[in-house]
Amino acid sequence: MKTKLQKFNQYLTYIMALLYPIALFYLFESYTHNAFTTMKFPIQLLNYLFFELAALLLFFLIGRLHIAFIVESGLFAFIGLANYFVIQFRSAPIMPWDIFSIRTAASVANNFKYNLSRNTVFTLLGFLLLIFIATGFRTLKVANWKKRLLGILICCMGISGLTVYVQQPSTVSKFRMYDKLFTPTVMSKRDGTAIAFMMELQYLTVKKPSGYDEQTVIATLDAQSQSAEASNTAGNAAHRPNIIVIMNEAFSDLSILGDFKTNEDYMPFMHSLMDNGENTVSGHLNVSVLGGNTANTEFEFLTGNSMAFLPQGSIPYQQYITQSIDSTPNYLKTLGYSTIGMHPYRAKGWDRERVYPLLGLDTSYFEDSFTDPLLIRKYISDESNYKKIQELYEEKGANNPLFLFNVTMQNHSSYTDSFPNFTPEIAMDGDSSDALNNYLSLIKISDSALEDLIQYFKEQSEDTIIVFFGDHQPANSVVEPIWKLQGKSNDTLTDEELNLRYKVPFIVWANYDIPEESGVETSANFLASRVLSIAGIPLSDYDSYLTNLQQSYPVISAIQATDANGTSTPVADQSEQLNEYQQIQYYQIFKNR
Repeated sequence: MKTKLQKFNQYLTYIMALLYPIALFYLFESYTHNAFTTMKFPIQLLNYLFFELAALLLFFLIGRLHIAFIVESGLFAFIGLANYFVIQFRSAPIMPWDIFSIRTAASVANNFKYNLSRNTVFTLLGFLLLIFIATGFRTLKVANWKKRLLGILICCMGISGLTVYVQQPSTVSKFRMYDKLFTPTVMSKRDGTAIAFMMELQYLTVKKPSGYDEQTVIATLDAQSQSAEASNTAGNAAHRPNIIVIMNEAFSDLSILGDFKTNEDYMPFMHSLMDNGENTVSGHLNVSVLGGNTANTEFEFLTGNSMAFLPQGSIPYQQYITQSIDSTPNYLKTLGYSTIGMHPYRAKGWDRERVYPLLGLDTSYFEDSFTDPLLIRKYISDESNYKKIQELYEEKGANNPLFLFNVTMQNHSSYTDSFPNFTPEIAMDGDSSDALNNYLSLIKISDSALEDLIQYFKEQSEDTIIVFFGDHQPANSVVEPIWKLQGKSNDTLTDEELNLRYKVPFIVWANYDIPEESGVETSANFLASRVLSIAGIPLSDYDSYLTNLQQSYPVISAIQATDANGTSTPVADQSEQLNEYQQIQYYQIFKNR
């Protein structure tokens, strides 16, 4: 018969075993934030439940509690560290659809510098301490396989049930959970990394929009034909200028975030074009990504579709484009254009080698197509990139209009490593950082290369349009010195200030006369149809629809919808007004499936 002391020790062991997963939860969150201060207590309870269920599942799978605790601790130590680095590199946490990006992540993993903060080191030491404590639970085990199988079944059902529960609107309302997918980092801080991940699982597939009817969508697009014909008649239907599109890696003008001074202008040529440049349309392009997920800006530009109607963080290239879909290159091919895709890096990145042909880019050139290029740091420079464009232009032959879509690589992160072939020339006055100065110096090199490219096409006889824009701004770690000057930080930004992180400059320049315009506010999904209009090229039905939609909503991105009066709101607040666009987009991507 057990003594009272033995019973007390047994109960104490059970209590400690119950508290172990809770301690693990707080330690897991501490990689990026303090859960005590960022999370409401009822939401913390939901996270407790998940970690308890995970521990029990491992216990029944393994049969020994101390090993289950060690495995759980090691697993979440690794996941938390990976999540910490992902946030550092792209300012967003790991999300369910990142599994589709594993190959791309692996291909660029060696491009980053992995520095551990003091807090991260203490967190890792905390995990080691927990693993040591776990060895004290050796006495708790279960050997009966029937009990273990029943336990496994119950735990799996419990985790599944919890997942469904946290996805319910009533749960979100009851616990006052944060469900704004366009700010996933805030979501993980307020709801917990694991619970936020569970909430996001429901968006792995795209649901049909409310009221979706394929025949109605087809009729809506057919009705655009008359509008398109009127627009096409007004222009020169025979005009087919070359169109060269350059999406420059991480190119942005960070002065939009706040005033700061540098020893010299970091983009003098771009600034001159945006300040009423000759034969130039310029302004700000609103994009849907920050610090990474470049392919989504490509997707928006090339298809006219918006990430606003797809899960935040999802990658259409890898998840949804499995067959040929309507796109600008596919449409231009019907008008006699040759179409080229170009990216001076690995062909497998974002599945471009598979996706580009589906989007109508008949020929693609990747890093192995460049012979002895000039490198800036370890990437092919914009200068060598643009020389390749010139080479392809000269090879195409006369009276053969060219559409070329180019994604550069020179300015890719990380911005903290040193290289013998790169000496930063731009420095911010005051409390700066190597990352910011290196970034601005790379932008200066890009600016100079763009000037040389435009000078080349000024001297060419064929009408040519150059479209230039950035895919996104750099990660938060780069811009922190600018915020610091303003007395701000990432955690204190207002919604309006946060929206500024999704703006990049763009220009549409021609070597012939076009109407000039500056200060344009648009978004990536609208830019291609705007370019076709500027060029006087006949519009497709979808481009005509997008052109008309821009009159009411000049900006539609995953971050915001801005109406003709300049009022910006989350897209969800305009769901009724934008439902038709959402239905058409769903049809464009998923028809015939």
